Amino acid sequence: MDDIKLLIRKYALDNARRYNGVPSIGAVVGKLVGERPELKAKLKDLMPQINAIANEVKLMDVEAQIAELQKHAPELLVEKRVIEEKKLKPLPDGEKGRVVMRVAPSPSGPLHIGHAVVFSLSHLYAKEYNGKLILRIEDTNPENIFPEAYKMIQEDMNWVTENGIHKTVVQSDHLDIYYKYAEKLLESGKAYVCVCSADLFRDFSMKKKACPCRELPKAEAFARWKKMFDEYEPGQAVVRIKTDLKDPNPAMRDWPALRINHAPHPRQNDKFKVWPLMNFAVAIDDYEMGVTHTIRGKDHVDNAKRQKHVFDFFKWPIPTHLYIGKINFEGLEISKTKVKAEIARGKFDDWDDIRLPFLCALRRRGFQPGAFQSFAKDMGVGLNDKVVPAEDFFKSLESHNRNIIDPKANRYFFVADPVKLTVKSAPEQTVNIHLHPDHPERGDRSFKTNGDFYVPKEDFGKIRVGRMYRLMDCLNFVRNTKECIFDSTEY
Repeated sequence: MDDIKLLIRKYALDNARRYNGVPSIGAVVGKLVGERPELKAKLKDLMPQINAIANEVKLMDVEAQIAELQKHAPELLVEKRVIEEKKLKPLPDGEKGRVVMRVAPSPSGPLHIGHAVVFSLSHLYAKEYNGKLILRIEDTNPENIFPEAYKMIQEDMNWVTENGIHKTVVQSDHLDIYYKYAEKLLESGKAYVCVCSADLFRDFSMKKKACPCRELPKAEAFARWKKMFDEYEPGQAVVRIKTDLKDPNPAMRDWPALRINHAPHPRQNDKFKVWPLMNFAVAIDDYEMGVTHTIRGKDHVDNAKRQKHVFDFFKWPIPTHLYIGKINFEGLEISKTKVKAEIARGKFDDWDDIRLPFLCALRRRGFQPGAFQSFAKDMGVGLNDKVVPAEDFFKSLESHNRNIIDPKANRYFFVADPVKLTVKSAPEQTVNIHLHPDHPERGDRSFKTNGDFYVPKEDFGKIRVGRMYRLMDCLNFVRNTKECIFDSTEY
């Protein structure tokens, strides 16, 4: 085959495989002249040859077109798209080797796709800055704990971060630390024990006035503090942090830091009766663990303001907080309460049922941790709320997953709804196919063939009379009105 004929054929094959097997004469001419401008003057003489080759190519099925390209012009099968990899925005005040980040799920159930985005971003930043990522399980509400979640969360986090967790901390193991700092605040007059009813305190707060408990002597504050452990019942007393009673946001005024809760705890049983509320525990832990940066939903902006009071009282350095907008995964049920009820009713087998959007389920489906990390990087850190339909989410996640799996996954056949295809006069032969088209060093699969093959029912129904088809890497055949006849083995 002379070089011009080969050039025409490769561009006809390339154009045809992109457009349902039928090459465009105009597109082939454009490619030909683009590569060999001197042929423009000879187009009139070349057109019969171009048309003849295009007609030959049109009789081939798409798989045969691709197979011939793979043999004679594999470079055309490489998509020449310039993909600019998204990069993380610089971390404010981030210093290489000194960044400490944390992820802080509650053990109310396993982690879902929403967690995966935020936690993957934290992992990526910690990795980028040669820092540390701490997993902190926040279990100071005994009434909202799913005991199995402790193990599930650790497994999910180690998986999605590819063992990027520096250490795991459980808040209920550190109540003595919270008590120590609560007593320091009581001692310094920065906190007090309030025995007002919730309604009475709310009335004082809305009027921007102090409740009667606020300015009681220190001795009385400590006496009440002791009673929280052995006398008061739940709801009768809370420790409050003193803030600005004139703050325009009522939620900031003397917010509660510790409360009484007699509910049994899965890890601590009934050992403790006084539990820190989230904002107090988070502030203490972030300092104790040396956290420098956090990433969390923008619904935590007010929480960070509450926590700042504790940092300011102790003159601690405040972590740099980054926020992301709410991500609504449309069409996916991520409510742990609802899913738990559905599991109990038998709709789902368990949390790892592959129909669910939880990490343990997605791991079973074959998704790789890097796919979630790439998806998170695409989303980035930003305050805009996003609505992500389930179809779009999985399309994106599957694309990232494919980029990871494709280079390392060997190729094997699967025939859906198999139908027997007999090719009359087909020779017996041994066909060797690379396990991976880009890695011949991995070895081959070897098949001994004759005239009987199995193809998908859908493909079988598309075989038309008079056209040539190729069973890739094996043979070419033509269908007449009654049967399929062997034609050749060459591409």
